[in-house]
Amino acid sequence: MNLTCLVVDDEPMARRLLQQYVEQTPNLTLTASIGNPLQALKVLQEDPPDILFLDVQMPELTGTSLLKILKKKPVVVLTTAYSEYALEGYELEVTDYLLKPITFERFLQCVERITQAKNPVHSPGVLSVEGSIPAPAAPSFFFVKDGTKSVRINFDEITHIEGLKDYVKIHTLSKRITTLQSLKKLMETLPAGQFVRVHHSYIVALKWIEEVSRDEVTIGDVTVPVSDTYRRELKEIIDNRQL
Repeated sequence: MNLTCLVVDDEPMARRLLQQYVEQTPNLTLTASIGNPLQALKVLQEDPPDILFLDVQMPELTGTSLLKILKKKPVVVLTTAYSEYALEGYELEVTDYLLKPITFERFLQCVERITQAKNPVHSPGVLSVEGSIPAPAAPSFFFVKDGTKSVRINFDEITHIEGLKDYVKIHTLSKRITTLQSLKKLMETLPAGQFVRVHHSYIVALKWIEEVSRDEVTIGDVTVPVSDTYRRELKEIIDNRQL
């Protein structure tokens, strides 16, 4: 199965990287690599590809705005450096979400998932008719060091994470674990679209937020501050879920 691809990103280096990835992947053909979203809109309306790799933040027209204009969408993969856009992408029926910097391994997993969706004749753990291995399911947990022990933490049980200089305190529904780690590294590890950073010292799980005001977020009986740096990102996420 040969699939045509269109790359849309205003950053030349990001376009070149995805172009290289497409060229290195069997059964993918790059039809165009475009830096102007308005030009891309015209191409998408006249000659839509099978797969659209679309950057979110672009001048003149954002990637999500472009998607809202399209009446007929190809398979869409969002590419961005900001994990908070995963939630909006889900609402727009985006197939996958690649967080920059994008690795070739993650790119291949994305393509394999799309290929299997178009040709689902395979058995778990067995080579498909294309001779490729099904992409593994995304992990639902991780392990962190707690003294001499490694403790398992399920993503869906995390309510919020607090930064303490070189350490972090992970709050879950049943326990609190303090471990040597950085909030930045944890944010990269957590599943995209499920968590948002609201402060230099706090990450919160979207599913456990009960109330949001300008300066704080309430999770159960805990109040977490919201700083100016991250207020806009949180507001965009909340606005996208507002009735």
